[in-house]
Amino acid sequence: MNTPADLRQRLQFLARVVAREVAHAEATDQRLFAVPFTPVQALALRQDADLAERVDAFVSRFGRLQDTVGDKLLPAWLAALGEPVGPMTDNLDRAERWRIIESAEHWMALRQLRNRMVHDYIEDPAILADALQTAHAHLHILARAARALLADLTRRGLIEEH
Repeated sequence: MNTPADLRQRLQFLARVVAREVAHAEATDQRLFAVPFTPVQALALRQDADLAERVDAFVSRFGRLQDTVGDKLLPAWLAALGEPVGPMTDNLDRAERWRIIESAEHWMALRQLRNRMVHDYIEDPAILADALQTAHAHLHILARAARALLADLTRRGLIEEH
């Protein structure tokens, strides 16, 4: 079991990681979606190494941000508040009740979206383009949840300003 000092140290570490992940995900998002991602661009991924790397970076950063916030920061936040930490769906339900996220159901749908974005396995460029555009349109949900958790932890004096 974590001692309060261990938990504070873990929260401070996670705060640094999450703040960096939000910044990286948003920067990659801006570079990849300077113009809408289309099925034509999806077809070009095999020949355009730069575009393929930007897509890979976006998919990776989207997934990593969601994992770090949902699987690590959220449970640590709940523990710091003395709330029970359970399966992800229970943790997300608590986060929704505390208004950290808008919808636990929507969060889970965004987790499923990641599988649709792994372009190496998608043969239909329209499906890939749609999945990427959907993730782009919803990245703010992950960033907002991360910022809300960090702000709450800061307000409670559990982490230093990030």
